[in-house]
Amino acid sequence: MTIDAIFAQVSCRDLAASTEWFATLFGRQPDATPMDHLAEWRRPGAGLQLFEAAEHAGHAGHATLTLIVDDVATERERLAEAGLEPGEVETADYTSIARMRDPDGNLIVLAQPNQR
Repeated sequence: MTIDAIFAQVSCRDLAASTEWFATLFGRQPDATPMDHLAEWRRPGAGLQLFEAAEHAGHAGHATLTLIVDDVATERERLAEAGLEPGEVETADYTSIARMRDPDGNLIVLAQPNQR
């Protein structure tokens, strides 16, 4: 199997509200809205599909989205100033993380690999 890209999909109850939240998280609007109830942010080889599906949003098995960033403390500060309420930076042996929840309770983790 050859894989050219991977898209994570996160369900939401209200696409407009969640799109605004994720636009703040990513610092930009979606790259595409290819169909009703769907917004996409794209990066080389990866992306996020935000899909409005109230019947799946907020139930057991919430999505977890981990984003690898260059500087977790700087991103955490930016997001706190924007009102997204990220948690404090936590440091472990191999990474530093900050966690937060989107409007539907999905876990969003910012992770910065530690320099070794």
